Amino acid sequence: MRVAIVGGGPAGLYLAILLKGADPSHDIRVFERNRPEDTFGFGVVFSDATIAEVESADAETYRLVTDHFVRWDDIDVHYRGRALRSTGHGFSGMSRQTLLAVLQRRARELGVVLAFDHEVRDPGELSGADLIVGADGANSWVREESGLDFGTEMDVRPNRFVWLGTTKPFPAFTFYFREDRHGLWRIHAYQYEPGRSTFIAEAREATWRAAGLDDASEEDTAAFLARLFEEELDGHELIRNRSIWRRFPTIRTASWSVGNVVLIGDAAHTAHFSVGSGTRMAMLDAIALSDALSARGPAARDLPAALAAYEAARRPQVESLQRAAQASLQWFEDTERYMDLEPLQFAFTLLTRSLRITHEDLRVRDPAFLAEVDRWYAGEAARQVAGGDAQRAARFPGEAAERGAPPAGDSAPAGDNAPAVESGAAGPVPPPMFTPFRLRDVVLANRVVVSPMCQYVADDGTVGDWHLQHLGSRAVGGAGLVMAEMTDVSRDARISPWCAGLYRDEHTDAWRRIVRFIHDNSAAKVGIQLGHAGRKGATKALWDGGEQAPLEDGTWPLVSASPIPYTPRNQVPREMTRADMDEAMGDYVAATERAAAAGFDLLEVHMAHGYLLAAFISPLTNRREDEYGGSLENRMRFPLEVFDAARATWPGEKPMSVRISAIDWKPGGMEPDDAVEVARLLKMHDCDIVDVSAGQTVPDQEPVYGRLFQTPFSDRIRHEVGIHTMAVGNISSFMDVNTILAAGRADLCMLARAHLYDPYWTRHAAYTLGWELDWPDPYKSVQRYTPRLGFRDEAE
Repeated sequence: MRVAIVGGGPAGLYLAILLKGADPSHDIRVFERNRPEDTFGFGVVFSDATIAEVESADAETYRLVTDHFVRWDDIDVHYRGRALRSTGHGFSGMSRQTLLAVLQRRARELGVVLAFDHEVRDPGELSGADLIVGADGANSWVREESGLDFGTEMDVRPNRFVWLGTTKPFPAFTFYFREDRHGLWRIHAYQYEPGRSTFIAEAREATWRAAGLDDASEEDTAAFLARLFEEELDGHELIRNRSIWRRFPTIRTASWSVGNVVLIGDAAHTAHFSVGSGTRMAMLDAIALSDALSARGPAARDLPAALAAYEAARRPQVESLQRAAQASLQWFEDTERYMDLEPLQFAFTLLTRSLRITHEDLRVRDPAFLAEVDRWYAGEAARQVAGGDAQRAARFPGEAAERGAPPAGDSAPAGDNAPAVESGAAGPVPPPMFTPFRLRDVVLANRVVVSPMCQYVADDGTVGDWHLQHLGSRAVGGAGLVMAEMTDVSRDARISPWCAGLYRDEHTDAWRRIVRFIHDNSAAKVGIQLGHAGRKGATKALWDGGEQAPLEDGTWPLVSASPIPYTPRNQVPREMTRADMDEAMGDYVAATERAAAAGFDLLEVHMAHGYLLAAFISPLTNRREDEYGGSLENRMRFPLEVFDAARATWPGEKPMSVRISAIDWKPGGMEPDDAVEVARLLKMHDCDIVDVSAGQTVPDQEPVYGRLFQTPFSDRIRHEVGIHTMAVGNISSFMDVNTILAAGRADLCMLARAHLYDPYWTRHAAYTLGWELDWPDPYKSVQRYTPRLGFRDEAE
């Protein structure tokens, strides 16, 4: 096969080596615009996992490359005058120039033709090739100017960064965070050969401009950073090599191949430098493409199938890394948000920023560091629970005086529900998920929440035996808080005819039975979510016709913020009048009274997922021209009226939460900035905790799914607003829960499908972690039972 590779960086050279090594009869030519000795940048980084794949693909290249490695296991975080070290991470670095020299020599030895100082500008120059490979980087000519359409999307990030080198040999992957009068500066530094390290400076655009670096030369930039980090550099110089300030472009392509042209490396995709080298991704691309071509054979007629196989095998891995890179780059873009964290938590959230390293990963890599984090977190949890009486005294000073409670700010006894573990105390330290948490006078035994899940089996709003076993089994299963499903405040507020309700007195009795069972037979607290379906009402059950399929008969009139149906096949709702709003608000108040009578511990108002109150909040569903439409403040007016009315009715010692959609996943809809303002308004109205969900406002949403995909919204709201949050959305493992909590991304974690699959999820997590939960008396014998195949075995 005749192969023309445009781009002589690591991607193109390594692919040429693999293809030529697999079949010496291939005619492979590499065209590179620069000279062989030219290079830009300083060092490249490989994780242990990546370099192991290189070893499997080509042992000789692996040997030649690793001969030049500088290896380290540690990550050092310098923050607020402290240096925190975590070990066991397994990285290797080397000079980019050395890597290119090794790959060039290896390619020549195998018979690859290398054409340097040769810039391809005419597609006709490559017309004789069976396969054309675009390996020419983020500014790819093959991708952008060859006349082919790969469906390229480019997201240029806001932060400014510059690559420099230094003669200081950093002993670990090192992060510095330094504030000056201009703002916060981030440094990423690592050694790549003896006496040489990469030194990347990053800052927000406003900080960069305030420092006057928008007009700075390379010399000016190096001089400024040398002064700012004089202490950290310890007399060592900064080295320049095309060290200009840039903004990082995240590149995605809809297709990696068109005809006989295929993209690899940065030409096809990029991932932010904070999750590792683009060189790593490029070399793994080369392995995947070489494997696909070898598996399919060299004949031109098999080429389309081979290229499709390459993309099918490699794309999921790349997209997973890009999601991790997105989380990582956003952490560095928003580091200012975390600068008031305690040093241990700051280091932990930095280490876990991409969501790829978890609490359990750190248990394996660095158990001593993790033990310190857990001890700190348990101590903070103990103080949070103990401080609840002081917080209540501040909220209700008259009541505090009446009952003789200590004034706000004084220390208060923890009470019966306080944890035994405090920072520095002897005895076992619980993992974060098994620390207690207090909301007003309600203390949860742990941080695991069973998310509200509609069951669609109620009888005209009356819940029955199914709901008793559904909620009761999960409470006995160990969760700290069990949330009942969205429960409708009126008959016309239902999603379906089979939805749970709290609009008749018999509903109260039915719910009281379930609440009493949970309180009598478990340590769990139980909450209820009140809602009104709005324009998403009068539909079939989820399993009968799909989501929001309209009823064929037995419907009822719908109301919403504006007369916009959910889909063209759904009923057109009536735009609510002031009288309609008053009626709905009265329904919420009556349902709140019934929820209090039933004994629920927490009340949540549903303002998400396109239901009635959410329809007022989103500009996609609120087109009103009165005082309830237009600005976000106006759109929040009616939802806040409802919340205030419920709060005034709900017992003052019990907490209230609100579920919100942090983003509509559609242009023109709610965005994360709006969600922050929504949460801020809720906090002003005495909301205790926000349940941060996303989407489901409109049927043509384009969500970005993935593991923990909604957690960043919770993280932002918690830190920017200063309100407690519950994280939800594809949280499925105890590793995720502990990571989210210890990093401060949420106070509670909600799991839905994981609890449907396993009602005893929390107890099984405790078993796996070696943490013992007390069992109900009828089940005490299980504490002496060791499963032959259990969660711990699977985890190992």
